[in-house]
Amino acid sequence: MQKPLRLAAVAAACAVAGAALYGAGAATAGQSTANSTHEPYNIGLLVKDIDTYYGTAADAAGVYQASPTSPYAKDLASIDKAARKYIDQAARKAVHKGEKPAVVFDIDDTLLLSLDYEKRYNYTYNSATWAAYVNKADRPAVFGSPELVRYAEEKGVEVFYNSGLAEAQRSAAVENLKKVGADINLDADHMFLKNAAAPPSYLSGCATPGTWTCTTVQYKSGTRKHIERDLGYEIIANFGDQYSDLDGGYADRTYKLPNPTYYVG
Repeated sequence: MQKPLRLAAVAAACAVAGAALYGAGAATAGQSTANSTHEPYNIGLLVKDIDTYYGTAADAAGVYQASPTSPYAKDLASIDKAARKYIDQAARKAVHKGEKPAVVFDIDDTLLLSLDYEKRYNYTYNSATWAAYVNKADRPAVFGSPELVRYAEEKGVEVFYNSGLAEAQRSAAVENLKKVGADINLDADHMFLKNAAAPPSYLSGCATPGTWTCTTVQYKSGTRKHIERDLGYEIIANFGDQYSDLDGGYADRTYKLPNPTYYVG
């Protein structure tokens, strides 16, 4: 996650709380940019709407969880159903054409839910508290996502991860993904994280050792380009909770998961 714009900027991003397919001729969910032409939505009411959408409640340990019967969960189930049908068909077509099908997943709020962090810190971002939260490696799964990872693998599709997490957070990310059951291809050849100290050569246009100027779109689309052009895969589907996870091409179809808690441009 890159220093995201929090509540002050997300009112427009969550104007439509439900999620939908993004790209491939499908409708988008919400707006990809803020709209300042009118008075923004009241921030207190927005927080209440977010809580209602997730069905937010603290568990016995005081950790904020989303409800499996919430509108959020229902939106995810709808996306999951459509994605499974598509992956099954697209994988068979790709193999028939002699291609190597692959899927790409973002991690934060695509596979691992950060709702407790957002609630606990009132939808504000701090690099130190975020790093400590990630390193605990105990985030719950985004409903249905680990199962979707395993489904893709069962269909003969290569699974990759393309995350804004830092290289220093790799061990925590791997541990957390294992905990939630997304234990597929968690090696360095399949999980791409931000490495500002030693960026890969395929990002040389915006990153050199010790200097990182890549936008999220440049980093993520550049990584997908590497998966397709250098590794020889055909990315049939790309999953993310931010538009910046999806923009920039190099995926046959993109799926926008709902996330009304922050916006990463």
